[in-house]
Amino acid sequence: MDDPTFVIVGAGLAGAKAAETLRAEGNACRIVLIGAETERPYERPPLSKGLLLGTAERDSPFVHDAGWYAAHDVELRTGTTVTGIDRAAHAVTLSGGEQVRYDRLLLATGASPRALPGADMERLLTLRTLADSDRIGAVLQPGTRLVIVGAGWIGLEVAAAARQRGASVTVVETAALPLQRVLGDQLATTFADLHREHDVDFRFGAKVQELTEHRIALADGTTLDADAVLIAVGVRPNTELAEQAGLPVDDGVLVDHSLRTDDPDIFAVGDVANVDHPLLRTRIRVEHWANALDGGPVAARAMLGRDVRWDRLPFFFTDQYDLGMEYAGWVPPGTAADVVIRGDLEAREFIAFWTVGGRVVAGMNVNVWDINDAIQALIHAGLRGTTIDPAALADSDTPLEDLAR
Repeated sequence: MDDPTFVIVGAGLAGAKAAETLRAEGNACRIVLIGAETERPYERPPLSKGLLLGTAERDSPFVHDAGWYAAHDVELRTGTTVTGIDRAAHAVTLSGGEQVRYDRLLLATGASPRALPGADMERLLTLRTLADSDRIGAVLQPGTRLVIVGAGWIGLEVAAAARQRGASVTVVETAALPLQRVLGDQLATTFADLHREHDVDFRFGAKVQELTEHRIALADGTTLDADAVLIAVGVRPNTELAEQAGLPVDDGVLVDHSLRTDDPDIFAVGDVANVDHPLLRTRIRVEHWANALDGGPVAARAMLGRDVRWDRLPFFFTDQYDLGMEYAGWVPPGTAADVVIRGDLEAREFIAFWTVGGRVVAGMNVNVWDINDAIQALIHAGLRGTTIDPAALADSDTPLEDLAR
């Protein structure tokens, strides 16, 4: 392609990193980065961590400084919605009616918070955008009664920030423990205990019957009064554009190992992409920061015609009170995995390994640092068929590096 035009729909972290790579490696190409938000691209982890706690500066999440896009000849169009894709004409239509032609198109449209049926979501809090974080931060005052519906990662991180800022917190969750589906009972209990020690009131096995911005009625007849209510029950991928364009969609936009859709000129990355993962040998859709950070450059190189593949292991992290954690790997849904603990579970300084048939498939280090590379090496060894004695995994005197050989 001579002086091709690359259009990126979605000006988040994945889109920004794709644009950065295209400019660095794409020579004379035209790059158009289109975002529905009025802010320039930013990272999302600080929204539920440092920004809510007040320990991070307001401009710290931004991927590039304000002048970077013009200086690198990237056409950043914020506050702009793409309303359609014309695959035959190789063009996208913007909300004002303008059409922008593309040679290669990248969908980095992300995901949106799931709604609760029957709830007036406009009056309730969710956490996805910088504006959402600002709105939550404004209500986190000493004595504020915050009710959080959902005990996943976002719900728990906001709960931790709220308690540290003096708000009272009640968490409503349908499961018997927080993060139960992800971590299993033993490790989910660790997180439940952590939050209880900070006076978070959990309502497990609870179903919301009626919900307003200041009152929650549960199915068991309990009523919770609140100054603010946060809905944190997960996200859904923003696949509307892909569906309108006739691209295959199934829990995300279906892409191959190079992040290409079944249209050779359209790619997808980040939260919206359901990837045929070459190492895990199955399709997965990952909603974490590292997926966007590392996936954007891979998508850009694929758009440039390079022979690349997305083969990173899923990775994420959390910070709650004095607990810091990193997690790598993937446990197939419905798989009965064994959990091996190395270290002190009660002191919350440990590594947890999930094993299937003696192979390590995932690992989580809690308040133990500079070890995630070794954990990922064990997972890669497991993907090659290596099995490891659980006693050796649990033995803190046995170097993990030795087990991965």
